[in-house]
Amino acid sequence: MPTTGAPTKLTQGSQARGGIGASTLRPDGTLKVTGEFAFASDMWHEDMLWGQILRSTVAHAEIVSIDTSQALATPGVCAVMTYDDLPTDVRTYGLEIQDTPVLAHGKVRHHGEPVALVAADHPETARRAAAKIEVEYRELPVITDEASALAPDAVLVHENRDDLPQGPPTSDGPGGTPIAGHVPHPNIVHRQPIVRGDVEAARERADVIVEGEYTFGMQDQAFLGPESGLAVPEEDGGVHLYIATQWLHADLRQIAPVLGLPEAKVRMTLAGVGGAFGGREDLSMQIHACLLALRTGKPVKIVYNRFESFFGHVHRHPAKLRYEHGATKDGKLTHMKCRIVLDGGAYASTSAAVVGNASSLSAGPYAVDAVDIEALALYTNNPPCGAMRGFGAVQACFAYEAQMDRLAQRLGLDPVEFRQLNAMEQGTLMPTGQPVDSPAPVAELLRRVQAMPMPPERDWESSEGADVRQLPGGLSNTTHGEGVVRGVGYAVGIKNVGFSEGFDDYSTARVRMEVIGGEPVATVHTAMAEVGQGGVTVHAQIARTELGVAQVTIHPADTRVGSAGSTSASRQTYVTGGAVKNACERVRERVLEIGRRKFGSHHPAWATAELLLEHGRVVTDGGEILADLADVLDGEVVEAEEEWRHRPTEPFDPHTGQGNGHVQYSFAAHRAVVDVDTELGLVKVVELACAQDVGKALNPLSVIGQIQGGTTQGLGIAVMEEIVVDPRTAKVRNPSFTDYLIPTILDTPPMPVDVLELADEHAPYGLRGVGEAPTLSSTPAVLAAIRDATGLELTRTPVRPEHLTGTG
Repeated sequence: MPTTGAPTKLTQGSQARGGIGASTLRPDGTLKVTGEFAFASDMWHEDMLWGQILRSTVAHAEIVSIDTSQALATPGVCAVMTYDDLPTDVRTYGLEIQDTPVLAHGKVRHHGEPVALVAADHPETARRAAAKIEVEYRELPVITDEASALAPDAVLVHENRDDLPQGPPTSDGPGGTPIAGHVPHPNIVHRQPIVRGDVEAARERADVIVEGEYTFGMQDQAFLGPESGLAVPEEDGGVHLYIATQWLHADLRQIAPVLGLPEAKVRMTLAGVGGAFGGREDLSMQIHACLLALRTGKPVKIVYNRFESFFGHVHRHPAKLRYEHGATKDGKLTHMKCRIVLDGGAYASTSAAVVGNASSLSAGPYAVDAVDIEALALYTNNPPCGAMRGFGAVQACFAYEAQMDRLAQRLGLDPVEFRQLNAMEQGTLMPTGQPVDSPAPVAELLRRVQAMPMPPERDWESSEGADVRQLPGGLSNTTHGEGVVRGVGYAVGIKNVGFSEGFDDYSTARVRMEVIGGEPVATVHTAMAEVGQGGVTVHAQIARTELGVAQVTIHPADTRVGSAGSTSASRQTYVTGGAVKNACERVRERVLEIGRRKFGSHHPAWATAELLLEHGRVVTDGGEILADLADVLDGEVVEAEEEWRHRPTEPFDPHTGQGNGHVQYSFAAHRAVVDVDTELGLVKVVELACAQDVGKALNPLSVIGQIQGGTTQGLGIAVMEEIVVDPRTAKVRNPSFTDYLIPTILDTPPMPVDVLELADEHAPYGLRGVGEAPTLSSTPAVLAAIRDATGLELTRTPVRPEHLTGTG
């Protein structure tokens, strides 16, 4: 076991007694603020080695030779591994398509691809040894965009794809009738058309038609805790991996075959996670650390630096989006056509699922009966892209909300009123034909966010002059107000919650109840990855609500309990929360059975009344106390493990896109207020207000934090964040926080939040996933406000100064 920094149980006691609906403080919050929390990079073992990964310096090339002799000869080096040293014939992995090599073989397909591994007794020794490995490349032409990927003579990123042709599941197996037209080119990872209604007839009815082409940049998750893990070899020939991840069991499923071990011999424990946002859903260094540990027989720790982190995880898909909308002169949408092209980079990751989201949510939260939609993801030699907060819906929202503003302008309508006129509501059919069967308060959210008080005009002025901190450019003192124009913009978005398209989305929870020190204590054990979303807090709140105890201990997440699924898709409170609730209910039933057995003869209510557990006691629904829980348990331990699944979904039809593909939808609306220095192209976001329906706020403080956090990431891609890839070489130009900019506290404006609670009857407690929806609408709201201030069309994000001054 690690000697320091091991995961610890988190206990919420008398200082945090709140149940569901209370703003209970996070048990890990103080530890993180004071620096006492053990993150994955803090893990330590007394005799551990340090791992280092050698990455490709080119984006597309044949590997002619690899010479590791100098690295092996370096004092302190214990092992060097290349593709030829892998222990089994399973040498690729992937969440959906197993196309990612553990180590490059024959060729590299993107800048920064892992080529070799080194283990040494000091991190600097490992780095220097890796630098001594000589790799000879023969560079190949790079595929960087749609034109080069789909050209008739295009170089194939993956020459020997074995996942085509593909088809819907049948009784004969996972793939049915070949559908070459569905994925018409080997450089297309996945394609999803959606067709509903008669678009051409609807087009004839349109009085106004607006077309637009939009570009969305590549965004990084930019989590502050870099990738890190510690692999410890076990006496039985297995390995124990302590890792910062989003999905322990998905990691396990991919790791074990590469190592040639049964899953029972690959034990995994969640280490402290410093943020994720989708970037830890794929594997990074998990397999590499385990390989080196088993090769050397010693614990091996790998910690990425920030440069490596930019190459070590997937990013948000950049996109090109072409939209056409029609509307009648009274403001009703007639039809929508769109084509969304996502750049998936060199490997598939979750691109197929992102395509499903982008296509099915591409019409936005609006009622439109005629649609012709196509979304696809490409294989290119750009960095691999996959999951990031918003998952395909962010790119679409940027484009369709720009279209709404342009339509409103053409029709002479207020942009908020135009959106409200076309807003979906409960019962509206999605483009996929699926009815929205829970509240969809789109018009109400827009009304609420519009009704919020506006920030004061020219609030940077005072009797002493301008406060430059409140102006575009800030303390760089670029303006004292001259050339500064204010703008206001609105946007609203729709995001699915949970895994979709027929995925068996479930979670497992084990709950134990016993008396410790004379007080009943509940222990909740799941494999949920706590990545900062506050799941450990909510699980304790659920246990307190269902079991009536004050003390709740959250067991460290590991693979000794069943899968909790991924901490993504805004699903953990919904699905793992549902599992915790189920397990607590089962424990409660058994505790009451014990009570009836022990005390049933003492009071007739044990047999006739509806019994509850509250404040450490068994009580009737009328409030009469029957027994203390400590007396009921009296040395007995009650434990239950339960799975919980949401309602089933189904795959979208590969030709028409019809199908009930999603289980729940969430909605958020934003109003952005900006000041723009029109002479220098600098933007100050003055305020980003949000109204969001959360179904039920299980922890209002955490809910507001999630909304503000998602809003901040949307702000980032609006005005500053972008991974810049050289279109000639496919190399990343800015893999550092020096050149890749994220919002700081000085960039982040006040974010007033209006929380609406309209329960979804299908979800535990009526809740609705919260974390992703605000990431959608915040970006187009900021862009709309900048357009309002400048009069420019601005069809690209992020907006740069040169876009506003016409100098780029």
